[in-house]
Amino acid sequence: MKSRVAEAVVLYDRLLKEDPDLEQELAGRFEQRMRGAGLTFGGRILCPFLRPNFVSPDLYEDVRAVCAAVFRAIERAEEHLGRELWQRVDLTPEEARLAEINPGYRRSSPSARLDAFVTPSSYQFVELNAETPAGIAYNDVLVEVFLELPVMRRLQERFRLRRFRSRERLLETLVGCYREAGGRKEHPTIAVVDYEEVPTRSEHHLFREFFEAHGHPALVCDPRHLEYDGTRLRHEGQEIDIVYKRLLVNELLDKLDELGQLVRAAADRAVTIVNPFRCKPIHKKAIFAVLTDDELQRLFTDEERAAISAHIPWTRRVADGPAMRLGQAIELPRYMREHREQLVLKPNDEYGGKGVFIGSELSQAEWEAAVDQALAASYVVQDKLTLQRESFPEASPGLPYRNVIVDLDPFVFDGEVEGFLTRLSGSALANVTSGGGEVPAFVVEGPVG
Repeated sequence: MKSRVAEAVVLYDRLLKEDPDLEQELAGRFEQRMRGAGLTFGGRILCPFLRPNFVSPDLYEDVRAVCAAVFRAIERAEEHLGRELWQRVDLTPEEARLAEINPGYRRSSPSARLDAFVTPSSYQFVELNAETPAGIAYNDVLVEVFLELPVMRRLQERFRLRRFRSRERLLETLVGCYREAGGRKEHPTIAVVDYEEVPTRSEHHLFREFFEAHGHPALVCDPRHLEYDGTRLRHEGQEIDIVYKRLLVNELLDKLDELGQLVRAAADRAVTIVNPFRCKPIHKKAIFAVLTDDELQRLFTDEERAAISAHIPWTRRVADGPAMRLGQAIELPRYMREHREQLVLKPNDEYGGKGVFIGSELSQAEWEAAVDQALAASYVVQDKLTLQRESFPEASPGLPYRNVIVDLDPFVFDGEVEGFLTRLSGSALANVTSGGGEVPAFVVEGPVG
């Protein structure tokens, strides 16, 4: 931890203990503010912790440079491999048919999130959310809630803090894709589209409010309620120009017979969809197997190879046969069975920690069964990371401190980072779906004056 950041953390924790209004905050005001601001996930508050994640300018700029290099490498692999990439990441025929739809703009994933864990020496990205990255509005509004706390105001008497403009960058990205696809309206109508019952529905409405505040007509709607007449996509008579697609492709395919209107409008380019269906190949976890493939390193620049080597763990699609590991030929199933404590198995296309097997947390018999399951399905195997733990104060009486794993998930807009999500968890499955908590992040730029 950089000394300036360490100083900010020590001061913040001391101010927490000295804050005479803290008990009143803990008695309900803090939670009430979050609920009032829509900061809930499936009914529970997003943030059970009372300290933000403070990072140094050097770390943030390093993350930005590494993410830019990783994203360039992914797009280079897309360009050079073409449809071969779809086979390498195990795209299904149904996904491939959707991926063939041309959205009218260049990038496959204009809005993405690279998910990393903090390690004792650095940080490592474990997957790319290239399809529907959540957390942008949650994070920005959580920043606003924290800035209202007296302890944050007192901290800023000593340190200058920089916040991020992730929602602004998302809006710029949505409108930029619309313009690139030929859209001409000055203020296109934006529909946030996902099923009504998803736990992130509250964030969808935070986006609607933000878009409207910036001059864009906006709505939140279920894709099953869309109508398409061959010319315009509508919801309850309101024309839609941009679909901010929070709906996952897999969830769409599960109800494809009910969602034909949306798919036809996309195929006809009657609406601009962000992210497009063709984001699916690089959303697969096997995209990291492409990045770390020994035979494909020739595709990347020196800078890209350095970023991959330092920040992407070795990853392979699970298959019965040979593989390469750091220049050495191995028999993959045998290697997996013999190196349980160093490996993690993940479904190639799942979220929320579903179906993940961490070898060091299983017996050998349980791991053998997990390997058999992975061989019979679409899975990846990845090097297990050594994770850094930090102490954060919990928002409960007495301010108990909890030792947690910290992840750092930069938001990537058109290949560039603007802000990041920070999740804290007691387990290696550091996501909100699995019970983790989210805190806002600030860059500690220096002392005041």
